[in-house]
Amino acid sequence: MSLKTVNTALTTAGVLFILYFGTSFVLTPETVAPGFGLPGWPSGDGDGFLILKGIRDIAGGLVLGVLLLTGHRRALGWVLLVEALIPFGDMTNVLAHDGSAAAAFGVHGLTAVLMVVTGLLTLRETREATTAPPSAPVPAVR
Repeated sequence: MSLKTVNTALTTAGVLFILYFGTSFVLTPETVAPGFGLPGWPSGDGDGFLILKGIRDIAGGLVLGVLLLTGHRRALGWVLLVEALIPFGDMTNVLAHDGSAAAAFGVHGLTAVLMVVTGLLTLRETREATTAPPSAPVPAVR
């Protein structure tokens, strides 16, 4: 199995995962919010922040999906690395607010690591494609 196939499968799974959770936070935040890892439920109009989280996830997932579908593999690798800051930030937020360490590391931290690994593998794939040996010179016709 080629590195490109593995990267495509990992990225596709990641995009679907991100879009699923983003959509869940927009449509039914009360069902997925407890698994986020924070110790308390937002009060008053605070649950609107859960919808913001969902919209952020949907937008991030769509950016990755567009890059994947349009074949911009090098940009995809870089965006995976940059977007890994989102679950890393979620992890630090959960830990900073005395949330569940299991959710912080097991959900957010693991997601960040998987995104970094997939991003680095994708960049490696594109580096190998761009550093392929040059083709043999064409002999001059006399």
